[in-house]
Amino acid sequence: MDKNSKIYVAGHRGMVGSALVRKLEAEGYNNIVFKTSSELDLTRQAEVEDFFKAEKPEYVFLAAAKVGGIHANNTYPADFIYSNLMIEANVIHSSYNHSVRKLLFLGSSCIYPKMAAQPIKEEYLLGGYLESTNEAYAIAKIAGLKMCEFYNRQHGTDFISAMPTNLYGPNDNYDLQNSHVLPALIRKFHEAKMSGAKEVVMWGSGTPRREFLHVDDLADASLFLMQNYKGNETVNVGTGKDISILELAQLVAEIVGFEGDIVKDASKPDGTPRKLLDVSKLHDLGWKAKIKLRDGIQSTYKSFLEVV
Repeated sequence: MDKNSKIYVAGHRGMVGSALVRKLEAEGYNNIVFKTSSELDLTRQAEVEDFFKAEKPEYVFLAAAKVGGIHANNTYPADFIYSNLMIEANVIHSSYNHSVRKLLFLGSSCIYPKMAAQPIKEEYLLGGYLESTNEAYAIAKIAGLKMCEFYNRQHGTDFISAMPTNLYGPNDNYDLQNSHVLPALIRKFHEAKMSGAKEVVMWGSGTPRREFLHVDDLADASLFLMQNYKGNETVNVGTGKDISILELAQLVAEIVGFEGDIVKDASKPDGTPRKLLDVSKLHDLGWKAKIKLRDGIQSTYKSFLEVV
């Protein structure tokens, strides 16, 4: 992939896609194409085919997806499985039809079994039951990475997949009903601080452990894999370190400057007890995460303040 290669970033307005565009531009790639969802509906096969026929991208970063937290996944499972299946099927198939040189499909760590041994190795995929609260999204993402594998096997394509852990950073979704845990906590603690509230309610018991990766680190890893990895097996992308949700809440409260109490709402679901990715494969390839969690949350809170 040289600096003039034509690169399509699917989902360029989202948190991941916008980070990919920032990274590519910073590295001097100057032939990036993208379309907004109003200009190109990736769930429509004919539209996607026409786009690939007209633009003929050489490289594709597939970051477009319908995403959300536990509440959104639980409430709209049909929307999640349909939209994500259609997006990935159309983009991957059109990439094959129009001779894309290489494609990177970005999945999610929720593809792994709920009770997988920790840390989670890539080979644990399909080794047990999925977490029910995001099963629809997980099944769609598993289908996407398997499409990459099967197109490689049957057609000799160079389609790779990466499975990032929980992400955060600029352009995140801060809607309290549909967001993931970290942006939801940032908004909750900020609003509590501004209103003078004495307490903030946290979903669940606070005991589940999660790993968090700054989206700029994911963009860096994605470009690294596009340049250095070839294979049918997915690659985990994470930090190799996790934190309990309660510890995370306490850290966010400290960074935001909220000094009240944190109250647990045990009636809300916890989700998977622990999700820590084994990132030894990525480390062996030569890449490691650089942004520390505290530093990443601090910079994310600054970007949040610019949009509220």
